[in-house]
Amino acid sequence: MIDSHAHLDDKRFNYDRDILIKNLKDNGIDFVYNIGADLASSKKSVELARKYENIHAVIGVHPHDADTYNDKVEKELIELSKDENVRAIGEIGLDFYYDNSPRDIQKEAFIKQIELANKLNLPIVIHSRDAAMETFEIVKETKEKYPNMDILIHCFSQSVELMKEYTKLGCYIALGGVVTFKNSKVPKEVARLVPIDKLLLETDAPYLTAVPMRGKRNEPMFMKYTAVEIARLRNMSVEELVKITDENTKRFYND
Repeated sequence: MIDSHAHLDDKRFNYDRDILIKNLKDNGIDFVYNIGADLASSKKSVELARKYENIHAVIGVHPHDADTYNDKVEKELIELSKDENVRAIGEIGLDFYYDNSPRDIQKEAFIKQIELANKLNLPIVIHSRDAAMETFEIVKETKEKYPNMDILIHCFSQSVELMKEYTKLGCYIALGGVVTFKNSKVPKEVARLVPIDKLLLETDAPYLTAVPMRGKRNEPMFMKYTAVEIARLRNMSVEELVKITDENTKRFYND
């Protein structure tokens, strides 16, 4: 399996990161895309990708840290993007749940990083929380402006209807551990109905751990529980689901 979205640079992996990454293959994970959330974590993602052949990097500034985005940071991201291991810009977007950065600043940083991705000819990985329509409008405008840009909505948590609108635009949808939660009716329905050629699997490790490991630090190896649940919902084999979602992940990240 390929984990399309994890944060193995997180401090919660400081005591066993090397062992965990070296044991990924033995635990059913062929590859991990490590996602940046600010300049520092973007640099760490690139460092991990340089060190381990089963890691690739995604670089960018999360909406939580949108107020740190400036010309200097952008120049450093451009320099980082020259590394052969960098596969996308992300995770970028809007988060109106925590509002750690002012909303107008979040939108500005989001759009600037979309423009950056276009200049660098890279896909984008989007975070959206409590900003469903605001995010969708920006994505819609982006696809009108840059029809060939590949877009992934990470940890999709909106309605089935909005999922359908995103996939009509050609966007990819990534689903993780939330699908396994008992009362996650809408995510389960999204998992059942999303076009199979637009579906990716992720963990968002160390966050959003799947059942039955909920309460523990999330790890890429726990993605198997998400795969089993989505395969059940779609009435297909786990092997077939993994094969297709792995191919989708490689296609999105141009691997």
